[in-house]
Amino acid sequence: MMHIQKKSDTVIIVIHEIYGLNQHIQGFYESLSNHDFDVICPDLLDRETPFDYSQEEVAYQHFMENVGFTGALHKIKGILSNIKDEYQKIFILGFSAGATVAWLCCEEECVDGIVGYYGSRIRNYAELAPQCPVLLFFPLEEPSFNVDELISALERTNVEVHKFKGEHGFSDPYNSKYHAESAQAAVSKMMKFFMQH
Repeated sequence: MMHIQKKSDTVIIVIHEIYGLNQHIQGFYESLSNHDFDVICPDLLDRETPFDYSQEEVAYQHFMENVGFTGALHKIKGILSNIKDEYQKIFILGFSAGATVAWLCCEEECVDGIVGYYGSRIRNYAELAPQCPVLLFFPLEEPSFNVDELISALERTNVEVHKFKGEHGFSDPYNSKYHAESAQAAVSKMMKFFMQH
């Protein structure tokens, strides 16, 4: 687990993708801490090195077999119960599989806001009723489902969804799908969200 303490009254828990704590996640982690947030980045995989993008299938299999959404949710709930009295504000930020895990935390009382980047599996849990504001980012299209259909299924109080040019992975400068303009636009919406809530 990576943990930066800035003596802030706000903490952001960052939940990684199937690849683990790679450069992309570390970059977000450092940039959030530069804004004086405390940041917690749990390693859900318990591996010494993250998977490479070329190992997508292996990484996915490893995540589903050894962690799974329920297992990841259990770990995050454990962290929440450990820190809920230390902070005035607790936010969760997740990417891809991590965004789905973040979404699964939306009914937890101690969570003040959730940001999810391209959490395609949110579609399996679209019926949840968030108790806190949720900000979700999706690319214009996803290979495995219809983005617009999911967005209309998620339309309700507390949920704000934005679509960006590019594909799944658009916010990751180390990914071939990186889309600089969309990545910057999403980050500025995310920072505004953290400041407002």
